[in-house]
Amino acid sequence: MEVVHHLSDLERYMRDAVIVSGDNPVLIDRFLNNAIEVDVDALCDGMDVYIGGIMEHIEEAGIHSGDSACSLPPQNLSAALLAELRRQTEALARALNVVGLINVQFAIKGEDIYLLEVNPRGSRTVPFVAKTTGVPLAKIAARVMAGEKLSDFNLLEITLTHVAVKEAVFPFARFPGVDVFLGPEMKSTGEVMGIDSDFGRAFAKSQLGSGTILPTEGTVFISVKDEDKPAFIPICRDLVDAGFTIIATGGTTTSLQEAGVPATRINKVMEGRPHAVDAMLSGDIQLVLNTAKGAGAIKDSFSLRHTALTNNIPYYTTVSGSRAAGQAIRAMQQGDIGVRTLQDFLTDIAS
Repeated sequence: MEVVHHLSDLERYMRDAVIVSGDNPVLIDRFLNNAIEVDVDALCDGMDVYIGGIMEHIEEAGIHSGDSACSLPPQNLSAALLAELRRQTEALARALNVVGLINVQFAIKGEDIYLLEVNPRGSRTVPFVAKTTGVPLAKIAARVMAGEKLSDFNLLEITLTHVAVKEAVFPFARFPGVDVFLGPEMKSTGEVMGIDSDFGRAFAKSQLGSGTILPTEGTVFISVKDEDKPAFIPICRDLVDAGFTIIATGGTTTSLQEAGVPATRINKVMEGRPHAVDAMLSGDIQLVLNTAKGAGAIKDSFSLRHTALTNNIPYYTTVSGSRAAGQAIRAMQQGDIGVRTLQDFLTDIAS
């Protein structure tokens, strides 16, 4: 699978796809730019429906759902949108005569809701939802499939007093030469969970659990595609306010400076030395934020991401992931994020 932005990219992909697939058809779909992806896990006994959890993906639609971090409860969806997601999930479960678990994936662009796929089965998010809410979804699903009704379990709608973040774990360090750039093909081999009283602290814990140690001071290197530059202005402004120094490639530097965000220009690798990779190898960069568009740009910026990986420098390749990292850094700067048992959080729900 691949997201293509130009005709030349499509022609190249079609050549590669034909080699792999032979006479099999190639599916081409329209892509939703800057859409929020949402996972919903629910139970149905053929009549009644119980919504186990609505999860907002942190990476935008286009990143494989298994590779995207997600938040429960959602952080950026209105009450009206959440109500409509519940309504559509209930309608789908009943129409498909589901008995047991159902997972629905939506994409939200503006106020429009797009249905991506419906799976009448348990998904990889079920353990995450069950741990976050304390509701044993798999156990109840098994008993419902054996003939019991949801009404037998006294299930109540839960209002969470905490935030849980699921983060993917990647094996990139074990495969020299692999690109860490995320896309529609799943690359993760595991996942971890961070839980705390707010999103920033929960995301910080999820990063620690996945092996990413975010800096609380130092220099951030930024190189982003043109359409992402406006979104990175507030992200960079917050990082500067948090005490970080910004260095960026030419176009990104200009965009930041025009918005009043202090940034220093550094060469891309192709522009000659000293460049960003040199600065990383010298220990002058503590965080990398890099987005790219199209196969050519992704290939050209590979050395940035590979150097970050091999030198244990945290990196983020999406706008939303970079924004979440900024929130986590601010939370970490406020002091020790602390430790509580999962049972403590679930007791708060019960009380």
